[in-house]
Amino acid sequence: MLRREARLRREYLYRKAREEAQRAASERKEKVRRALEENHLIPTELRREALALHGSLEFDDAGGEGVTNHVDDEYRWAGVEDPKVMITTSRDPSSRLKMFAKELKLVFPGAQRMNRGRHEVGALVRACKVNGVTDLLVIHEHRGTPVGLIVSHLPFGPTAYFTLCNVLMRHDIPDLGTVSEAKPHLIIHGFSSRLGKRVSDVLRYLFPVPKEDSHRVITFANQNDYISFRHHVYRKTNHRNVELTECT
Repeated sequence: MLRREARLRREYLYRKAREEAQRAASERKEKVRRALEENHLIPTELRREALALHGSLEFDDAGGEGVTNHVDDEYRWAGVEDPKVMITTSRDPSSRLKMFAKELKLVFPGAQRMNRGRHEVGALVRACKVNGVTDLLVIHEHRGTPVGLIVSHLPFGPTAYFTLCNVLMRHDIPDLGTVSEAKPHLIIHGFSSRLGKRVSDVLRYLFPVPKEDSHRVITFANQNDYISFRHHVYRKTNHRNVELTECT
């Protein structure tokens, strides 16, 4: 098992290195092509290899934007199989952090919660891989307040760390009803940059594909690198109006 994981890891890193070299070569060819089309001087650092780069431009495929890369490989089963999310906490969690983990489990349909105990992170990751877990979520706290969330996609990443602030839990709100556990529709707003699209992939692939008649909506809205989380259910009051109810 360990040899197989090491081999897969080497193959993954080799593909990433090849893709990086190909991307750098493509950027150099694009600079030469643009300089020739606009009748400008070729950049100094490219003059020695300009003839070779210009010759290889003839064989480039203009429709190659859809070629897959290691980023596509990370989520190649997204939408085909439902994600299997595992939620755990830092060591010796407070009662409030355990409560937050239970509430977070309700956000992700089909998620499971695991008591951390004395297990190390490496042992948790190996156990998750063996059991087909696609994403591991680890919650951290400071004096009973949740302050951090690690989202790690298995087996090779990506891994993202999110700082949590202004956390309001369902237990803090009196007379709050039950929460819908239907597969939610997602609203992803403000993730237009290259990094933003990467972060949005990390978040949206934690959720399975919803049914068309699902009345549950989860929103991730990015503004100035602060991601606001909103959770609603809706019902149609008539053919023109919709009534929203926020779920914490």
